[in-house]
Amino acid sequence: MVTEALSFDFGQYMPPLVRGAGVTVGLVVAAGIAGTIIGMLFGVARSAPLAPIRWLASVYTNFIRGIPILIILLFLYYEIPLLFPYATFSQTITAVIGLSVYAGAYMAEIFRGSIQAVPRGQLEAGQALGLNYVQRMRYVVLPQALKIAVPPGIGFLIALVKASSLVSVISATDLTRAGRIITSQNHQALTTFLIVAALYFVISYPLSLLGRWFERRLA
Repeated sequence: MVTEALSFDFGQYMPPLVRGAGVTVGLVVAAGIAGTIIGMLFGVARSAPLAPIRWLASVYTNFIRGIPILIILLFLYYEIPLLFPYATFSQTITAVIGLSVYAGAYMAEIFRGSIQAVPRGQLEAGQALGLNYVQRMRYVVLPQALKIAVPPGIGFLIALVKASSLVSVISATDLTRAGRIITSQNHQALTTFLIVAALYFVISYPLSLLGRWFERRLA
């Protein structure tokens, strides 16, 4: 192992690994933002007073959470273009869509739980002020629910960083795929993937620190 590490050509192989890490960060940021928006919409829908809206939101969240992210990515990349020839996207765009759909379902559950955690007296106070449902959600419930949702949301974002490694199966050149390409060139799998693991840690650890900081601030 020591000999392999010493013979690893960092000057040649680190730049593509860093570029792959940049792609991973970009995917996670894009999917995190889109997934949060989707999750907020469906989380609010899960708490809506109309049963059909709650049912539709429940179907989406339960269905997507019951499917591995790998199947979602493969379906979007290989099957959707066959069904809809004009819906053909690049590997990167497909990866963002797949991760966003996946993240949206989990964020919806986080938002639903956060909305339900807001004391019911807050809703009653909003009703007493004459606010309708939309106004109560916008001005009373969501500002408090967002604070509750941030720590578990950051925890899921860390999980999303690791889940993003599966986009390599559709040939998106993220950090994992960059490591596989380099391994096929230098045949130094152990050293290469130790560096890949270290780069994933570098991406994930600041998020965990952010989550801890926010939890302390809330406390």
